[in-house]
Amino acid sequence: MSVRTHSPSPRRVDAIDESTGAGAEVPAPVRRRPTGQSWRTRLEITVLVGPALVMFLSFVIFPVAMAAFYGFFQWKGYGPPTDFVGLQNYLTIFQDSAFLEALMHNGIIVVLSLVLQGPAAILLALLLNRRMRGQSVIRVLIFIPYVISEVVVGTGWSLMLQTTGALNGFLENIGLGALAQDWLSDPAIAMWTLMLIITWKYIGFAVIIFLAGLQGIPEELTEAAQIDGASFWQIQRRITLPLLGPTLRIWAFLSIIGSLQLFDLVYIVWGQYVASTAGTSTMATYMVASGRNSGNYGFGNAVAVVMFVISLIIALLYQRYVMRRDTEGAITEGQK
Repeated sequence: MSVRTHSPSPRRVDAIDESTGAGAEVPAPVRRRPTGQSWRTRLEITVLVGPALVMFLSFVIFPVAMAAFYGFFQWKGYGPPTDFVGLQNYLTIFQDSAFLEALMHNGIIVVLSLVLQGPAAILLALLLNRRMRGQSVIRVLIFIPYVISEVVVGTGWSLMLQTTGALNGFLENIGLGALAQDWLSDPAIAMWTLMLIITWKYIGFAVIIFLAGLQGIPEELTEAAQIDGASFWQIQRRITLPLLGPTLRIWAFLSIIGSLQLFDLVYIVWGQYVASTAGTSTMATYMVASGRNSGNYGFGNAVAVVMFVISLIIALLYQRYVMRRDTEGAITEGQK
């Protein structure tokens, strides 16, 4: 009868403790990733991220740094800057009542954009999310103003809203001439006119974003609520709006940043001088009027840096305190 022998399995080498003579296990060696694979991964990351990083540094970081540099000079826009004024440009900005008024206008536009566009866009999105005839056509019609150029929009609205424009002419033709107003130059209503144009222009973008968010809400939840006897508005209040929260917060963030940087519509409809007298000037129109149009490019660069810093601070605070739940929810347990 043959006896089967087993070869001893390989074991880790034990080290001898000099004081006790007992054997102590040596920890298993850590396996390291091959050097070739590590270099391959770094090369892939460099190839994929490199072009985007170069573009970001070239067209975002570098212009901001150069604007901050020119902001320390009294510069005419050509030749090397030589008239160093230090922080004088930045001090002048915050001492100028025109800039403070423009900053206040930006704040008003931010608040009114959220208050007017948000509820209207949600109602339209809820309506268009239901099955109805002509649904696709209505979606296209609502979104068309957003894709039209700001120059076309501003020119069209400025022609219609003049004192001798189409709107006042229409009111007079239907016997409501008493309602005709100076829609663009009257400081009492000019801001509301601007908000009408902004809402008409950008509400389509908000509707599309909300429709995309509504598509991600499971239909089983609404069907279960309907079986339990919940009304349409109860479903929207208890289910739809809470689940639409992340989409709402993203849209609000984009609306805030866009309102802080608003320039084109105001500049086209009101111009650089009428905007200040009508009460619709913004930080961007102030930058152009006091910088480029005044031949003081150093001061204009300083205003641009101030706008950038204000927008950056608001964006960081918003992401820190408003979008914190969304960003934390996107992190998996393994990443934590």
